[in-house]
Amino acid sequence: MNKQTRRQFLKTAGSVAVSGGLLSRIPTPVAAGQIESQRKRPNIIFIMTDDHAAHAISCYGSKINKTPNLDRLAREGMRFNNCFCTNAICAPSRAVILTGKYSHLNGVIDNAVKFDGSQQTFPKLLQKAGYRTAIIGKWHLQSDPTGFDYWNILPGQGVYHNPVMIEMGQRKKHTGYVTDIITNLCLAWLKEHEADKPFCLMYHHKAPHREWEPDDKHAKLYEDTDIPIPETFNDDYKTRCAAAHQQEMTVEQHLNEKDLKMAPPEGLIGQELKKWKYQRYIKDYLRCVASVDDNVGRLLDYLDTSGLAENTIVVYTSDQGFYLGDHGWFDKRFMYEHSLRMPLLVRYPKEIKAGSTNDDIALNLDFAPTFLDLASVTAPSDMQGRSLRPLLEGRTKKFWRTSMYYHYYEYPAVHMVKRHYGIRTKRYKLIHFYYDIDAWELYDLEKDPNELNNVYDDPAYTDIVKQLKTELDRLRKEYKDTTGASV
Repeated sequence: MNKQTRRQFLKTAGSVAVSGGLLSRIPTPVAAGQIESQRKRPNIIFIMTDDHAAHAISCYGSKINKTPNLDRLAREGMRFNNCFCTNAICAPSRAVILTGKYSHLNGVIDNAVKFDGSQQTFPKLLQKAGYRTAIIGKWHLQSDPTGFDYWNILPGQGVYHNPVMIEMGQRKKHTGYVTDIITNLCLAWLKEHEADKPFCLMYHHKAPHREWEPDDKHAKLYEDTDIPIPETFNDDYKTRCAAAHQQEMTVEQHLNEKDLKMAPPEGLIGQELKKWKYQRYIKDYLRCVASVDDNVGRLLDYLDTSGLAENTIVVYTSDQGFYLGDHGWFDKRFMYEHSLRMPLLVRYPKEIKAGSTNDDIALNLDFAPTFLDLASVTAPSDMQGRSLRPLLEGRTKKFWRTSMYYHYYEYPAVHMVKRHYGIRTKRYKLIHFYYDIDAWELYDLEKDPNELNNVYDDPAYTDIVKQLKTELDRLRKEYKDTTGASV
């Protein structure tokens, strides 16, 4: 049955279209002029992975892998070089993205807090403005999704193989690999989507989250290759405060046999054991990334063949960055660059110049107002982010931010990274660790991009410290954050 005949049949029947277990109700007929007005607004596909560091994407200069489909997004759209998260941990980042508000205001300060689904989110505002909304894949906010016409999510972290998913409240086990399954469900939803409304699809992967279990297709990728070791692999933290010394996320000591999929060979000790663990970890991580890249390619191909590409905004990001052996670590949490920095690729042929880049400071806080702006919906005044649309159009605003604020809360807890907040400008980063510690760190990113030399007590930076503390205090007041010790 051809597409037109099928659509005519479904409209005549006035029933429910079913494909791949997805239900999509046929909308009430509307006037032709109204349909045309709706179609002019762009569709939005928001792709988010979990723990995908920018330095594991080849268009960001990765030295360890290739990501041709993500590179395609950069080649056909814009790559943001300075996009940062406001709290480098999974659930808080997702709550910030949904609400456009910092953790202390949306309530999700760490992974233990249940998201209050009654609060304002950008999907609810898009839905109210006539968008069809859906989220498929990882949710990780404990409460059921709200503001979505359709949702099909992993429970908690979910699993890589034969995952259970919760579709509109009903649990169902799927056979296969989670990255493929999430993509299949997204494609099925898109194929069944009637064209009378613009849509916003949140296409969210579990990968490449711990324990980094690859699919059969990529299981032997890099098998005969040694992945380069990061420059800071053997960082001794000699200029840092106790926080860097007391964490529990080192490759050497804290990767376990479940992470590594086997016990270390007998006789390996010291550096040789540390390097062996790194290779086991990083290869599985990159294999999971390769599957994500393949599946993003499937989605992009579908947009091309379906004719949706021209009027669809495609965004790729991760919930935060990740340490890929940098400073001898895995995981995230710290305000240091590799977890603070998020990948952000945006393609929208109607407004974004292909192959463009942006160096301004962007935040996950900005995503909600950006999506609303692109959909011609006014962002509420209580959203704390700013629309990135001028930057996407190549028009850097004269008064764009020159500093950003960060706050991490989850301590004492897994990985034992101490609570801290701080400020990053284009050149400097000032961090204050608090709770059971009172310590400051300052990094000159121009002279020390690897953040190896804490210069907080260096007399040459006395004036810089004063200036940064003044700006940090201003940002804390602007964002209404009174949590933690005073500056």
